[in-house]
Amino acid sequence: MLRQVPRVLVRAFGSSRRCFSTDLPAASTTDTTFVEAWKQIVPNIDPPKTPLSFMQPRPPTPTSIPSRLTVNFVLPYQSELSSKEVDQVIVPAMTGQMGVLPGHVPTIAELKPGVLLVLDGSETTKYFVSSGFAFIHANSVTDIVAVEAVPLDHFDQSLVQKGLADFTQKLSTASTDLEKAEAQIGVDVYSTLNFALA
Repeated sequence: MLRQVPRVLVRAFGSSRRCFSTDLPAASTTDTTFVEAWKQIVPNIDPPKTPLSFMQPRPPTPTSIPSRLTVNFVLPYQSELSSKEVDQVIVPAMTGQMGVLPGHVPTIAELKPGVLLVLDGSETTKYFVSSGFAFIHANSVTDIVAVEAVPLDHFDQSLVQKGLADFTQKLSTASTDLEKAEAQIGVDVYSTLNFALA
């Protein structure tokens, strides 16, 4: 009975190579079903654009691993790095520090407060990020979107230690759940920042 499972799956989905391939054609598709249904209901008005119409075709997967990683690092108000080629990026993911090299497996990682390192040869640039996401693509391009980021050398360690002491005091005297949560967030962020500067 179990010997027939692969045969049944191949019959149902076609060739097993084709079913799970990552080398699908990078052709754009249109949502013709939606457009036809719209024209039947409201023939006088152009159909609205669907999310599918804004999507670009997927870039082809490279046949060999590039020697450099292309990084785009953006904040809501500015672009820190735009198409910069580097050796490696280390992001503070929720699951822990994650090193990204050229040829990394495609991944989406949520960022937590921590230090983002951009390594380019002997030069290392450090940013403290509050939160955000890292999108790692199959073509060795990494897009990092952060809510807030500041170069690590812009911080004064004595002020960070003072902030940590203030939030630790607030946490010990907090009476409501809201005050405790706000104080705990402050302690977590200042602790991470203090550790990065030490």
